[in-house]
Amino acid sequence: MAAEIKTPGKVHPRPLSPHLQIYRPQYTSILSITHRVTGVALSVGTLLLVWWLAAAALGEASYARAAAFIDSPPGLLMLFGWSLALFYHLGNGLRHLFWDAGYGFDLKTAEKSGYAVIAFALVATLAAWVVGLAVLGGR
Repeated sequence: MAAEIKTPGKVHPRPLSPHLQIYRPQYTSILSITHRVTGVALSVGTLLLVWWLAAAALGEASYARAAAFIDSPPGLLMLFGWSLALFYHLGNGLRHLFWDAGYGFDLKTAEKSGYAVIAFALVATLAAWVVGLAVLGGR
């Protein structure tokens, strides 16, 4: 849909609002959207941890139910996703802090730092899970 911008003697059709159907997604825009999505995922995933802590305060039966769910395949998948979102959001948040200080804006550095954030998130998540499972007895 286009709006007509009227100037004396001329009509110029222009788009009302550019959106994703017009612009090709860029690597940095995808990383930015993912940063926002992981922020929401962290908020929602924190509810699982709050449930676990509240269950511990409510007694043995409540804690056993929460622990059984968290130890189930869906619970472990949610916890893994939450930890991946945590490390991605942390790494990208640090990247944004550098941007706020005026560093890393050139296209090449922004792209490299984006790959570094993804690598950090994957390595840190896997390391946390390896260490966590080793401490828990190697399940």
